[in-house]
Amino acid sequence: MSITSSPTPPPGLTARLGAFIADTPSRQASTRLQTMVRNGFVDTVATMIAGRAAPVVLIARRWASLRQNTRNAQAHALLGWAPMSARDSALVNGVAAHALDYDDVGLQGHPSAVLVSALLAEGERLGASGNALLNAYVTGHEVWAELISRDQDLHHLKGWHPTGIFGTLGAAAAVAALRGLDAQRAAHALGLAASMAAGLTANFGSMAKPFHAGQAAAHGIDAVDLAEAGMTAAPDVLEHPTGFLTAVSAGGQVNREPPPADFGAPARLESLGLTVKKYPMCFATHRVIDAALDLVTAHDISPTQLVAAEATVGSAQASMLRNARPRNGLEAKFSLQFAVAAPLVARACGLGQLEDTFVQRPEVQAIFEKLSIRTVNTSHPTEPTLAASDRLVLQLSDGRRLDSGEVFVARGEASAPLSEQDLAAKFHDCARGVESRARAALLDSLLNLPEAPSVAQIVQAGRACKL
Repeated sequence: MSITSSPTPPPGLTARLGAFIADTPSRQASTRLQTMVRNGFVDTVATMIAGRAAPVVLIARRWASLRQNTRNAQAHALLGWAPMSARDSALVNGVAAHALDYDDVGLQGHPSAVLVSALLAEGERLGASGNALLNAYVTGHEVWAELISRDQDLHHLKGWHPTGIFGTLGAAAAVAALRGLDAQRAAHALGLAASMAAGLTANFGSMAKPFHAGQAAAHGIDAVDLAEAGMTAAPDVLEHPTGFLTAVSAGGQVNREPPPADFGAPARLESLGLTVKKYPMCFATHRVIDAALDLVTAHDISPTQLVAAEATVGSAQASMLRNARPRNGLEAKFSLQFAVAAPLVARACGLGQLEDTFVQRPEVQAIFEKLSIRTVNTSHPTEPTLAASDRLVLQLSDGRRLDSGEVFVARGEASAPLSEQDLAAKFHDCARGVESRARAALLDSLLNLPEAPSVAQIVQAGRACKL
């Protein structure tokens, strides 16, 4: 009698992602991908500089400083501040990059605030090349994209902030790729990161939201450190019925099967792109801001003419924009009322309008109660937290009813990206407190990231900026 052995089952999701991470050196990002990721680094450093003095960043810096000593001076937080451990540098970087909510958008969160923050810190510690950072970013982004794509429902509606949840695993994947972990240890790093992932949407509009990004970057490094030290995790932690994907699923409709054989070819980033924000506001407000600015400019509207306004947005968007009467700039970032008021009062919605003194102006506050919000349950093709389109209607005192019509794409969205000139202008605006020549040198070092032999060149330019 012959005994037929059962076929070996294919590797599960966790193992396949571990192998994908380990295989990073065999992949080279295309020129288009390199440019896209390079722009993500430029934009993230810009928002780090702009956010460096935010109260939440000062708290994070003090908190991280308590644990420092001469033995763990590995990386300069904010590219110029005192050296500290790579994981704490990543934490401060991430908090600063997300402090003003001006960083890029994708994957239902803020990928570059997490990935760039971790890779700059770890890249400095390792003396890694710019090309190595770019390839590691693509790997981290792909792991994040693969995991979040497996759920049919929106994590925001259950209360999860994907930047903190999936960003932790994305950062672990990126750092594991940069360090060259083998497949088994990379899989363990993902499993450990899965037990560190956290972040709640109830904390939107508070200091805790930018902390999610910093914590994800730091915990990604922690997970890789532990895996390299020999700590293990469950080999099926992502796909197990009680594992990560099921635990964070909004409605339980989650795909736990192994990925296809051609997973990662091409990278999702090729098709999804990166959305660089034009306004320092929650991205759920951007199409309404565009609509308000267009209507104000085209019809020369003054705020005293407004009788009523109605904005139509998605239900998930409305759930994030919880501050109907913001009292300060932090709350205003998550207010659809402010997204309409700022363009009407200032014909702008930039860093200057996110000052507490502007938010508290009587003519700004007076507009808040005039806005009504209507929600729809349609879905944007690449950002499912958004409706397929937004709309703004203004009723004026002279009887005119001005309708923006459906607004499908926000300026700066991946399908309508900012130009190189606009990206540079945003960088200079964010770094306007830095001496102009030093600022230009830092921008130049970032634009040359693909050819940089070492991250040290960028850090040197950052230190010259006296950040």
